[in-house]
This record gives sequence, C-alpha cells and structure tokens, in this order.
Amino acid sequence: MNTDTTSIAPANRQALRCDGVRLWDSLMTLARIGATPAGGVRRLTLTELDGQARRLLIDWLRDCGCRIRVDAIGNIHGTRPGTEDLDPIGIGSHLDTQPNGGRFDGAYGVMAGLEVLRTLDDHGIRTRHPVNVTAWTNEEGSRFTPVMMGSGVYAGAFTLEHCLAQQDRDGQSVGAALEAIGFAGRDAAPALAAYFEPHIEQGPILEAEGITIGAVETALGQRWFDVLITGQDAHAGPTPLAMRRDALLGAAQVIAAVRRIAEEHPDEARGTVGQLDVTPNSRNVIPGRVALTVDLRNARDETLSRMVDALRAQCDAIAAEHRLTISLDEVVYFPPCRFDPALVALVEQAAGRLGHSHRRIASGAGHDAVYVARRHPAAMIFVPCEGGISHNEIENAQPEHLAAGTDVLLEAVLAFDRGDA
Repeated sequence: MNTDTTSIAPANRQALRCDGVRLWDSLMTLARIGATPAGGVRRLTLTELDGQARRLLIDWLRDCGCRIRVDAIGNIHGTRPGTEDLDPIGIGSHLDTQPNGGRFDGAYGVMAGLEVLRTLDDHGIRTRHPVNVTAWTNEEGSRFTPVMMGSGVYAGAFTLEHCLAQQDRDGQSVGAALEAIGFAGRDAAPALAAYFEPHIEQGPILEAEGITIGAVETALGQRWFDVLITGQDAHAGPTPLAMRRDALLGAAQVIAAVRRIAEEHPDEARGTVGQLDVTPNSRNVIPGRVALTVDLRNARDETLSRMVDALRAQCDAIAAEHRLTISLDEVVYFPPCRFDPALVALVEQAAGRLGHSHRRIASGAGHDAVYVARRHPAAMIFVPCEGGISHNEIENAQPEHLAAGTDVLLEAVLAFDRGDA
C-alpha cells in the first residue's frame, strides 16, 4: 500500500528509521572498490575504479525505480518520482577519494541518500516531490583542479568548457577521462527545490562534545595563496648573520605570522601553511628561495579580508627586515557560505524529534553543498568521525552515528515534502 506523506500529520506519525545494517553494508561494499591495504580507499576521480563505483551506484538507484541522468560534467542524478509535478528534493555528495582516503568522506552522503530511497520503498511511501540523489564529479580535486568541479559547473561557478579541458599530471583531460569511463553525459541536470548533504564532520568537535548531529549553518570562506620568498643563496660558514638574506628565516616568520593572524581574528578563523619547498635544500647553504602555501579561512568575508590584509602587511615587514622579496599569488577564493536557515532548522527539528543530541556547527572544509547553495536552498548534516580524522586511510565513523544522520536526513526530507520549511 502506498502512503502519501501529506496525509500524515506530524503529531500522529511515528518517525521512520532507516536500516542501519543495510546502510553499513552498502558503505563497506562501495569501500571495496579501490580498497587499500591499510583499510582506506584510493578511488581517484574519473579513473576506472571511479567508473566501477559509479556503475554500482546506478544499479542501486535503478533498483529504487530512479530515472538516471548523467550531465555533461559527469554528475550522476538518480530521481525517484513524486506524486506531483514539483522540483525534486536533492541529496548528494561524491564518490571520489583522496589518494589515501577513507571509507566515509563523500561516500556516506551518497549512500545515505540511497538509504532514504530504500526506506521510502520499504514503507510504500510516495512523496509529493521527487527525491533526487546526486553523486557529484571530482569533489576532492586530487587528480584534476578545480576542487568541487561537478557542483561548481552545476552552480555556474566554472564553465563546462574550462573544466573539460583541465588535465591531470599525465596530460589526460577531464573530457577524455569522462569518455574513457563512459560518463561523458548529455542529460540536463535537474533543478532542485532543496538540497541536503550528509557528511562526516572531518573535525573533532562533535565527538569531543559527545554530540551526534551537527546542523551545519555555515561553511568557512577560504583564501589560498602561493607565496614565494626570494633572498640569496650563500655559504653557511663565511657569511655573517647580519649580511644574510635568508629566505628560510623569512619563511619561518611568515609561518608564525599565519598562526598568529588566525589566533587574533574572530569568526572561526583558521590559518595553515601546508607545503614548504626550500632551495637549494643543502645543509651548508643559506636558502635563497622558499615556496610555501597559505590557507586562510573564516566564517565572515569581512574578517577573512582583514586576515588577508594582515598577512600582506606582515609579509611586507618581514621582507623589509631581512632584505627579501615576498610575493603572494592568490589561487583560491571561496566566499563564506551561509546555508538556508529554514533547512538548517528542519535538520535541528528532525534531530530533536528523533531524540538525538545536536548543535549548530560551522564546516571548516569545502563541500559540494557550498556551490549548490548558490543556486538552491541547501543545508548539511554532520555526524562525528573518530578523532576528527579524515583524508586518511584510518578515517572511521560509528555505524550508529551514520544511521542517526541518515534518520535525521529522512525526517528532514519528509518535513520539507510536507511543506514544513
């Protein structure tokens, strides 16, 4: 018997639960595609392993009666029909991983969406809106740049032509890679009424506070810089300290300044130097050239701009003090994202109705939802991950937390479908 969700008043309806065992089994089955000896997953975007994962997902979505569409950047959209001619409620994330990635980053969001469809089928529930599950192309950016490519094209942040032309280190283009694995699609991507993205937190806050559900209200803005510090190579023995133009000394002060800038600014400020390349990298030569990266993040664009101003001022002062040249080349700028307040509230209400501890939280990482939010109302659901560790083969999450996040997702989807938002 089919049940129309609009006919069941929230006060009279027992909350549905997903099949947590089935969800876990789907995640573990998917994790076998590209499995690493250390228990992680290496499934780089648009490789044959990615193609295998995509084909498995399509089979599962078809089992749920979904119409499958693949758009021109390779995003997969599986749509379960609704009872009315309405835009779909979207759920999604990605299947690609880091070179030494984990089993849950991205994959959880897609499998949670699949589990929602399966649970609706289990209970014979027909939603007013179609429900759409999307696997976005190249979220990680570990083989091709830019990161979050598929959702970026969907939202108009990048042109399709630009992204199809991007090449990996071996010279293969995105377009050629899509053709090679059979996912150079031609279908139109669906417009969405709303979009939910479940994800492991990839940070330590929820686990540390003993909280099960994070209702993500913002994603930090990001500004990335390639920094080149130029001084003068010189012999470490004969050159007095006062006469040196030590690029590595300047780099050390830049690194300390990045940390200090983050500490001195509000609004979830972050500052990181993640790469360092020293030339000539010889133990008895004063380094004459250092290349490094700077990653600044903040929840408010105004504060993020002040952090950048502070970085430039610090670099100018360090260059003057040590007779160096310091150049900053901005390579990434993602403005902060504020997710749709009504959808964030639905996530909170769903968690409360199901009896799960919850809190509002900011995402420190970029996600496909950030780009989708430029086009449609969007929200994210976080669950804890062990030790806050992600982008690592030891990434782990508890089955009960993954099931809880999926239950909240299902409840929020049904609430939106009833018109509660």
